[in-house]
Amino acid sequence: MAIEGSVKSDEGTHSAFFYGTLMAPEVFYSVCYGSKNVPEAVAKLHTFQPAILHGYCRRRVRYADYPGIIEDEGHDVFGTLATGLTDANMAKLDYFEGSQYVRRTVTVRLLDKVGNLKGEGNVEGAEREAEVYVFLDKRDLEEKEWDLEEFRREKLKYWTRAGYVFEDCDPDNPAKVEGEL
Repeated sequence: MAIEGSVKSDEGTHSAFFYGTLMAPEVFYSVCYGSKNVPEAVAKLHTFQPAILHGYCRRRVRYADYPGIIEDEGHDVFGTLATGLTDANMAKLDYFEGSQYVRRTVTVRLLDKVGNLKGEGNVEGAEREAEVYVFLDKRDLEEKEWDLEEFRREKLKYWTRAGYVFEDCDPDNPAKVEGEL
């Protein structure tokens, strides 16, 4: 059974918009399956497509390797729409994200063409509903945008080590689903 408020697809699975460390499939697999290297059959259960979320901004979380997003009408967040997520995947993601975030349903636009880092040249396609983790305390966010390429270069190898992704997670404080607070 899905957590109330979850976005279920026609196949009985969830869709989520990732905008930070989880944009790297290796991190997603490490969180949900315990290894960055999953069997091909498991990898085929999920799709990852470029997407954009309007009305939010992404910022670095102070003293952390990961970002948070908050509502901000003047901004857009580039990310990835992941599909094929099971209830078990969502429970692990809630645990991974923790109490700094709330899981909320949003509408994202798939990107038929990805432009430059500023979004110039993006060609938007279909709308999709997805779940996203929104940061709760904007005072803990820096003014600086989080950088995926910097994360890949400098931190990805640590985030995909066995056991690392849950090292600082508190099992008693997973992310809450909006409406269940």
